[in-house]
Amino acid sequence: MIQNKAEAYKWAAKRVRAQTSRQVDRIATLANTAAILKEYLPNFFWVGFYFVLPEQMILGPFQGPPACVGLPYDRGVCAAAVSARRTIRVDHVDEFPGHIACDSRSKAEIVVPVFDAAGMCRAVLDVDSETPAGFDCIDEKGLEHIADLLKEIWDTR
Repeated sequence: MIQNKAEAYKWAAKRVRAQTSRQVDRIATLANTAAILKEYLPNFFWVGFYFVLPEQMILGPFQGPPACVGLPYDRGVCAAAVSARRTIRVDHVDEFPGHIACDSRSKAEIVVPVFDAAGMCRAVLDVDSETPAGFDCIDEKGLEHIADLLKEIWDTR
């Protein structure tokens, strides 16, 4: 196991880049991305994707305990990240207005929008921690880099 978090993100990004370069299926690529993140950053309680659809966000590939299947756009950290078009990091989820608790063990959350090459938000990368304030700027930069690597999987050429 890699002890340095920045180094763990470096190696995770290398593996995700390999997944995207040989992608044959978007769902499989996202499933492997969630698995890679869970493997390299084992302190993640839950890591996965929600697809941005017109009516609501729908659960995609993930690693961790069962999760909410659909999320509305009018509340929650995922909705806030989609609306703001930027990463939202929450140190104490119970203090976030409208937080949606899919699992009461989650104490902190970070959500990163995943855009396609045209700048359309296609999904969010959602990560939960059982530790309050479980994420920092290293996580934010690392997860944003991972999300950026996923842009090309929505290329429909």
